[in-house]
Amino acid sequence: MSIVVTGATGHLGRHVVEQLLEKVPADQVTAVVRNPGKAAGLAGLGVRITTADYSVPGAFDTVFTAGDKVLLISGSEVGNDRVGQHKAVIDAAAAAGVALLAYTSAPGSLTAALADDHRGTEAVLTESGVPYVLLRNGWYHENYTENLAPVLAHGAVTHAAGAGRVSSASRADYAAAAVAVLTGEGHEGRTYELGGDAAWSFGEYAAELSRQTGRDIAEHPVSARELTGILTGAGVPEAFAVILAGVDASIAEGELVVDSGDLSRLAGRPTTPLADAVAAALKAA
Repeated sequence: MSIVVTGATGHLGRHVVEQLLEKVPADQVTAVVRNPGKAAGLAGLGVRITTADYSVPGAFDTVFTAGDKVLLISGSEVGNDRVGQHKAVIDAAAAAGVALLAYTSAPGSLTAALADDHRGTEAVLTESGVPYVLLRNGWYHENYTENLAPVLAHGAVTHAAGAGRVSSASRADYAAAAVAVLTGEGHEGRTYELGGDAAWSFGEYAAELSRQTGRDIAEHPVSARELTGILTGAGVPEAFAVILAGVDASIAEGELVVDSGDLSRLAGRPTTPLADAVAAALKAA
């Protein structure tokens, strides 16, 4: 039996593996990676490395064993039949007889197109017969703080979210929740709505950037159509730019405010404040 983490070399996956090793021996953790060349750091931690690609038919057929607990981290390639890719993993897990499969989904209130693949995957999972947990992850701080360069260059936070608020948290926070589920008991059949303890607006985000940089960082609200144009002008593929603008439209409707408290309860601590994430990003810049 093993705790199996797919997408283990990704941003979230690495946090999960590292935090798992604080709770279980390394020989009980399997990291599933697409590119073994990127897994040297994980291998150095003593975990088992298995290579499997979501997009390769049959790749997961021999990955799982009976009694495994699995974290299926959603694929990052939006628009590439993610539901079909996830179904292949779920089918392999069902055939092996895993004890639990946790899936990183999206908030139940989110209606943006970005959530469509997650809803499709949830339907596959709930009908599969596999004991499951839905980890409906809200927005990550890092979605904003890892891309501060254009914000600082233009001195403005540009968005199409109106006065909407975001209950974001750090990837490490979401990883802690996943680890609690994978190492705990009694989570089967549960759906957790996960988000940060404090919601913030883009005006507040701009003010926090101003405070920490000592510069005047303005809030620059635009329409969803304008934001799509700005993103495509910066080199973002148009289809993805439309999806990102759609998320801002959902934020404007309050769909990324998550007030369940599930994340901090599972993590066993308060979630990371946005100000801390901003400070870390500025230090690393």
